[in-house]
Amino acid sequence: MRYRHLSSLAGFALALGSALPAHATDGYFEHGYGTQSKGMAGVSLAYPKDALAIATNPASAIVLGDRFDADIDYFQPFRGASISGNAYGRDQSYSGNDSKAFEIPELGYIRQLGEDWAVGIALYGNGGMDTAYSTNPYGRFGATSKAGVDLEQFFISPTLAYRLAEGQSIGISVNIADELFEAQGIGAFGGFSSNSAAISDRGRDSAFGYGVRIGWLGQLAPWLSVGAAWQSKTYADGFDRYKGLFADQGGFDVPATYGAGLAVKALPDLDIALDVRRILYSDVGSVGNDFQRLFSNQALGTTGGPGFGWKDTTSVKIGFNYRIAQVWQVRAGYGYTTQPIPRDETFLNILAPATIQHQITLGGSWTVSNGFDISLYGLYALPQTVRGAGSIPSALGGGEANIKLSEVSTGIGFGWRF
Repeated sequence: MRYRHLSSLAGFALALGSALPAHATDGYFEHGYGTQSKGMAGVSLAYPKDALAIATNPASAIVLGDRFDADIDYFQPFRGASISGNAYGRDQSYSGNDSKAFEIPELGYIRQLGEDWAVGIALYGNGGMDTAYSTNPYGRFGATSKAGVDLEQFFISPTLAYRLAEGQSIGISVNIADELFEAQGIGAFGGFSSNSAAISDRGRDSAFGYGVRIGWLGQLAPWLSVGAAWQSKTYADGFDRYKGLFADQGGFDVPATYGAGLAVKALPDLDIALDVRRILYSDVGSVGNDFQRLFSNQALGTTGGPGFGWKDTTSVKIGFNYRIAQVWQVRAGYGYTTQPIPRDETFLNILAPATIQHQITLGGSWTVSNGFDISLYGLYALPQTVRGAGSIPSALGGGEANIKLSEVSTGIGFGWRF
């Protein structure tokens, strides 16, 4: 019976993944997974609250018991750009909000197998390269029609966890990824590409990839727990329809990450948790290679060719959870992420202005009855602008491109313990 339940959920997850949009606040990664974690700025490496915690630390499956969680978020980004001092046109501002809000589901399931083993599965997503400019910022360079890109990364993560000793567990997840990408209105870059027919307006393309995540969770004292996790690069097939845009003939792997966290019982009813996470964007050529390579005889789409110029990021998150009563909990959090986009790389990142650095969250949970709870959260990602400095090459008329982004998001989660 247990295995039939798990296989049924996996089938449902695969079907739902085909319709799952995504959003992000840590570059193009989510700030957290699971409604309760999101209400605490995304902390969960040492403080798992629901089944989606295995999307961060697979060792969490041991301590959460038998559990199923279904969440849905409502996400609204506000993106924009401006160009100034360019020889090919007047100073102008652009709104990238022609596509509006998104509804985003995610699922998590955990089942205990005896005293020392647990299995689980999580369905979740990343995104963040999503813009839609009704007025094309690259129109002055010959581009036509609306401009924008849409990147979505869906993950299904089967998980196995093992109890090493009392208060000590390890876990491993296999990350099965399906990436979707579409670009329009950037055909003006065709003259700089190794394959001008595979750079823009080719419809939606997909790429599958695989990687692993391993984690450890330890209860070091009644008042202290510590966790750590590492996720390998997710190696993907690449986008054939856009092999003239992305470096390495359309390559677009998912970056590796690693992090550690701790959770402290500061008072009988107050828990404080802290996570630190590193995302290795620079190790993925299409994301990390600098755009200026274009003017050093490296065309778009070539091996080691130009990319978006993102740097690796470090995220620091702190969250607070307070139990008001046996059935009520409230929580809050703050997250800070180092800026992935350098000031001299803003020109191409008009398409992907993932500039967010500061996030504030609130949340709460209500235990409706034994085994069932409802959770809510809200997030405000503060407006952040990156102002260009040497961002538009002289070959394109010079000047500066400025990019900005802010976000709001709310979500509700339903959890069942059985």
